[in-house]
Amino acid sequence: MTKTVAKLPLVTETQRDQILSALPTPEAHRALMHQIPAMSLIETGGHAADTLEGPVTVAAWNLERCLFPKASADHLRPFAPDVVLVSEADKGMARTGQRNTMADMASHLGMAYAYGVEFHELDLGGATERSFCTDDYNTEGWHGNAILSRAPFERLELIRLDDHGHWFVPDQNAGDPGQPRVGGRMAIAAVIKVDGTEVCFVSTHLESNADAPHRNMQMMRLLDAIDDFAPGMPVVIGGDLNTGNHMPPDFSWEDETLFDTARERGYSWDANAPGFTTRPSLITPHPDRTMKLDWFCSRGVTGANAQILPSLDPTGRPLSDHDAVLAQFTLP
Repeated sequence: MTKTVAKLPLVTETQRDQILSALPTPEAHRALMHQIPAMSLIETGGHAADTLEGPVTVAAWNLERCLFPKASADHLRPFAPDVVLVSEADKGMARTGQRNTMADMASHLGMAYAYGVEFHELDLGGATERSFCTDDYNTEGWHGNAILSRAPFERLELIRLDDHGHWFVPDQNAGDPGQPRVGGRMAIAAVIKVDGTEVCFVSTHLESNADAPHRNMQMMRLLDAIDDFAPGMPVVIGGDLNTGNHMPPDFSWEDETLFDTARERGYSWDANAPGFTTRPSLITPHPDRTMKLDWFCSRGVTGANAQILPSLDPTGRPLSDHDAVLAQFTLP
């Protein structure tokens, strides 16, 4: 079980200098990961006041940094989610006002939160993000995934899906010299009781800048880790699986092998509505194509009432380049 803290420890100036001077190799990146305590911790906060009774309403949403925590919370409120599985959430980044975006959302929704680091970012982000920066520095530089819940967390686990420096090592074909960062794709798993039964909820984010075999490998690592953390337990996985991303134009999400990999392990993909889940946003104003990236995958529960929630506020302003996916899950 991963250790939890009330606040993730900061990267020190010495560690920052080590990152900036490190050789761009997988070995150097793994060493850096081990030297940054926050990479293996989960921050928790907020307030969980309720017990959950089925069916459980779950939302999964890639918030694209979470520029608007309150508006994003207000957007979900009418659907009364019991659990929210979040990816791409900032903490202490200039582009999102140095806010703890998940603490803010949890406060507005009256929920507890658990937050884990995907990347430590050393710069301010891409060109469209810099217009949102309130400062020319990041107070913390964290970017990651989270789970929000109306009920207490029984146990939490941070699951690393890679540590080789996919966005740190140039020959991995994902390095971005304009956005130096340390970290890798990950998931957070939380055991939460539903009708008195322990259920494992997982928020994850698979690699965008990779092919189907790479994402299939990450899915296998995720399912293995869930089996270790919550053996035999009902499971709901939700998140941005980046299905069809960075693949040739004649390929689509349907060509991803991770779907069959999960089915062979007893998981179902039935709790997903038809339709694409991406849209133009303030940070990504002109996406190359519309894609279906966001999914629920579950075992030991029955999914129903799946829908895609357009991520537009009442004024038509996009809150993210991803729409949220929602569904209800019932124990047998």
